[in-house]
Amino acid sequence: MSDREHLRTTFGTDAARYHRARPGYPAELFALLSGPRILEIGPGTGQATLPLTSLGDVTAVELSPDLAAVARAHAPAAEVVVADFDVWPLPAEPFDLVVSATAFHWLDPATRMARCAAALRPSGVLAVISTHHVAGGTEQFFVDVQECYERWDPSTPPGLRQSAAAEIPFEFDESEDFEPPEFFRFEWEQAYDTEQYVDLLLTYSNHIALPDRDSLIADIRRLIDTRHGGRVVKRYMTQLARARAVSRYR
Repeated sequence: MSDREHLRTTFGTDAARYHRARPGYPAELFALLSGPRILEIGPGTGQATLPLTSLGDVTAVELSPDLAAVARAHAPAAEVVVADFDVWPLPAEPFDLVVSATAFHWLDPATRMARCAAALRPSGVLAVISTHHVAGGTEQFFVDVQECYERWDPSTPPGLRQSAAAEIPFEFDESEDFEPPEFFRFEWEQAYDTEQYVDLLLTYSNHIALPDRDSLIADIRRLIDTRHGGRVVKRYMTQLARARAVSRYR
C-alpha cells in the first residue's frame, strides 16, 4: 500500500471524533451551488452533506464504512454509498453538480477531472472546496507550537509560519474537460479549548500516522494549558472553486 493509500484510510479510525472535531463550512458557500441532482465525493461524516441536501437529491460516495455510517445518521436524506470514487461505476443518469469538500486532493490526480466531467450532465458544475489554516487567531500559539513539531516530527521545516490568506495560491487542476474556474473565499475563526484542539489534531492523517504522536500531543496539550490559558483560536480560509463542464461527455 502506498503512503497516499495508507493515509487516506486513516480518517475512519475514530469516526465519532472526526464528526465531533472537524469544522463545517460557511453557510454562504452553499448559496453559490445548486442541484437538483448532486454527487458528493468524500463526504466524511457529512459536514457538507447535510446543507447539500437542502439543494437537491444527494448521492455521497465515501471510502470509509465507519465515516459513512455517521454521515447517514447526520444527513438521512442523502444516499451514502461506501466505495472508492476512483473506481466507482458512474450511474447512467448524470448529475447537475459534483462536490468534493476537503477530499479532492485524495483522488487520483491522473483521472479525477475526467471522471468528474463524465459524471456531469452537459454544462454541469464541479465544485471543489478546500480548507486552509491561515495566519491569524492566537498567532503566538502557532509560533510556539512549531517547537513541539520540530521536536517530534522530523519532517517539520524549521521556523514554519502560517501564510496570510492572500498568499494562498488559487489552485484548480488544469483540464480541457472544464471551463476556467471561478474562486470564492471565506475567512473565519474557531475557538478551541485544549481537549477540543487535541481532538481536532487527531483527525488529521499526518498526526494519526506519526510515530511520536502521543509525545507530540502531550507537548501541545501542555503548551495550551500553561502558556495560552487553555484556549486557542484558529483562523481558517475556506475556498470554493466552481467550474462548468465542457459539453462533450453526455
